[in-house]
Amino acid sequence: MRVDSGDVAWVLIATALVWMMLMPGLALFYGGLVRAKNLLSVLAQVLGIAAVTVLVWVGWGYSLAFAEGSAVIGGLGKVGMAGIGPATTWPLAMEGKALPELLFACFQMTFAAVATALVIGALVERVRFSAILAFSVLFLTFDYAPLAHMVWSPDGVLFALGAIDFAGGTVVHINAGIAGLVGMAMAGPRIGHLKEAMPPHSLALVMIGAGLLWVGWIGFNAGSALEANGVAALALFNTLVAPAAGVLAWMGAERWRSGKPSMLGGASGAVAGLVAVTPAAGVSGPLGAILLGGASALVCYGFVARVKNRLRWDDSLDVFGIHGLGGIVGSLGTALAALPALGGFGPDGMAFWPQLGRQGAAVLVAVIWSGAGSALAFSIVKRLIPLRHPEDAEREGLDLSDHGERAYG
Repeated sequence: MRVDSGDVAWVLIATALVWMMLMPGLALFYGGLVRAKNLLSVLAQVLGIAAVTVLVWVGWGYSLAFAEGSAVIGGLGKVGMAGIGPATTWPLAMEGKALPELLFACFQMTFAAVATALVIGALVERVRFSAILAFSVLFLTFDYAPLAHMVWSPDGVLFALGAIDFAGGTVVHINAGIAGLVGMAMAGPRIGHLKEAMPPHSLALVMIGAGLLWVGWIGFNAGSALEANGVAALALFNTLVAPAAGVLAWMGAERWRSGKPSMLGGASGAVAGLVAVTPAAGVSGPLGAILLGGASALVCYGFVARVKNRLRWDDSLDVFGIHGLGGIVGSLGTALAALPALGGFGPDGMAFWPQLGRQGAAVLVAVIWSGAGSALAFSIVKRLIPLRHPEDAEREGLDLSDHGERAYG
């Protein structure tokens, strides 16, 4: 197998970009959205999840996701990165080319960390730090690794089916959205939910975090080509145009409904567009990506603005409302965006209805697997650790209750 230095350099950069997307991107984005008394707790949760993911991935997560195994889960042949060294390679799509497997494992590690950290957006301001870390170990083991194997491993059931998930619409976003929904149900709402105002304490941090997410997402999507080639360029292009459509669609919907387009709405629309284009980034043409970004932003806005409170759901930072729904829109919409008639670059002979069936099957498997896996993980954690602090400690804020520190002064 030939290892190309250009491919190696690009995936090294993409890995760094995705890690930046997590820290500080997601940490600042989520941190700005909570009340000031809980900012430090969110930053600590993202930091803790990053550390847990690295160790779990080295220990057994990578093996369960990418070692040879069944159609549902990998084997234990690569536990502790056994048999993997500087000369070990991972084959690429182009015959005869490969990446160093350590680099491939590192790149995939960043995806696992982002998916796990996204979940906490549904649970911020009420769940203990220790419970979050314990959940992360179980989520990575029972939920993320098997789903990644099914979708991306050559012997995975959804890979064999022909479902397209270029960079993680099912594995990362639907998975995190459903897990957040389950966690929200099991933890219960924040004290004062729908009774007290809980506005973001710093929209400046939200904007900085959103910008870092958008830049880091270039590594997330374009890096998933695993080569420095035209597919990476296409994914990069789509990673710019889809969120642009999402920004304007969300802000336009706000302007039509309330008279004022908000910066927070624009940032939310950008993330909704990024989520939707993720599964299609390497197969959609720019027009298809624009449609995905705009449609996802409108669907997510409709749910967040009109449906969520009617259901009395305390999905604090709209993990399901943006990542779950946006991932579903993007995964199903990939069947349309990849069509040559829309300028797409789907597999030869791809037809819309059969591909939509494959995409729908992948979405259904992701929803069921994530729901069951995260319910198991939260149930185990609840038996070992109280999920929440006493009411007085929660009102005081998790910065002090969990960490004995304040983010500000």
